[in-house]
Amino acid sequence: MTQPLDSVTSAAPAEGGDLEGKHIVLGLSGGIACYKAAELARALVKAGATVQIVMTEAAEQFITSVTMQALSGRPVFTSAWDTRDVDGKANSMAHINLTRQADAVLVAPASADFMAKLLHGRADDLLSLLCLARPIETCPLLLAPAMNREMWAHPATQRNVSLLRADGTHFLGPDSGEQACGEVGDGRMLEPDQLLEELIGFFRPKPLAGKRVLITAGPTFEPIDPVRGITNLSSGKMGFAIARAAAEAGAEVTLVAGPVHLVTPRGVRRVDVRTALQMAEAVIPLAPTQDVFVATAAVADWRPTSLAEQKIKKNGSKVAPIFELTENPDILAAVAKMALVEGRPFCVGFAAESHDLLKHSREKRERKQIPLIVGNLGPATFGRDDNALMLVDAQGHRELPPANKLTLARWLIADIAQRLTSMEIPA
Repeated sequence: MTQPLDSVTSAAPAEGGDLEGKHIVLGLSGGIACYKAAELARALVKAGATVQIVMTEAAEQFITSVTMQALSGRPVFTSAWDTRDVDGKANSMAHINLTRQADAVLVAPASADFMAKLLHGRADDLLSLLCLARPIETCPLLLAPAMNREMWAHPATQRNVSLLRADGTHFLGPDSGEQACGEVGDGRMLEPDQLLEELIGFFRPKPLAGKRVLITAGPTFEPIDPVRGITNLSSGKMGFAIARAAAEAGAEVTLVAGPVHLVTPRGVRRVDVRTALQMAEAVIPLAPTQDVFVATAAVADWRPTSLAEQKIKKNGSKVAPIFELTENPDILAAVAKMALVEGRPFCVGFAAESHDLLKHSREKRERKQIPLIVGNLGPATFGRDDNALMLVDAQGHRELPPANKLTLARWLIADIAQRLTSMEIPA
């Protein structure tokens, strides 16, 4: 194999959570979205982070420091004149001390006023002071905007966002949707689970930065009549986990998904399809522009030759209807053939088998003429949140131990990134 197993599994999160060992300063500026910060603080702690809350005077009009202290497990700071110790320092310089051990400052919600203040370097409260005084090289600033749609769209706000980005500030959101004022549009703060996903992704290594990754996921559904069809038990969870892991690794990700009800990972472009023909129509035109193609979808091998226009009813004869089937296009083989000619994309196939996993995985890799196949036992994993994978290439095979699917996806993406790097380095 290209790399030893340890070099791949080292990409897994530390035991205890995705943010284990991280120290986050969570700032709250004024806005009704402060209520979401309570759930966010709880989620950050559950993910393993230590969370230090800093609130503006305006934020205290929406949620109490008592609530935030209970959820973070640490005293809340609200005043630049607070003389309490910070990490053993009692020098009345909370605006300095609060960020010296921090891995990031996340302001959620970040109001329009607070962003304007940051842009101009104004520092008239503790939160703006510590943002200005933080060590830029080691303590990044992330903002989760929250405001009325007109405020977000205003040229002054957009100008401020552009200049803050140029200064190195990272933006998480905003989202679009119903707002507290009753209007609908851009400016809504991301939900706590979305912010958590964004923050976790921010800290992940970026070995696929600048790469394009195309992924298929889920089953296909081949209709027999308007209400019935041929499908399988694939949940799509593994493919969606790989899409998230690839996005975390810095890739531009397109996910072609069969009929599943899963939330699209943040930053991933999703294309929904139903049948194998639709999946092929979505994948084939995109494939030549991609660096990596991961065929996770459990594509139906056959489809009915013809579709009944109406639901097929029982007729009392107790004789089951007979269907003529035709073979579906082999999407992975078609893309692999492109790769042999064009040199891209790097193709990764999945083999969901019921028995003889290594034997069938080897045969499929050779038949498809692809560099890597990922084998797993379908009946043991369909619909579950965990899995165990076997990586098979021309040099041999190795097993990735049982783990949750996101952890396995991160290991797999780390392996793919290493293979791409070794291909790009001259021998």
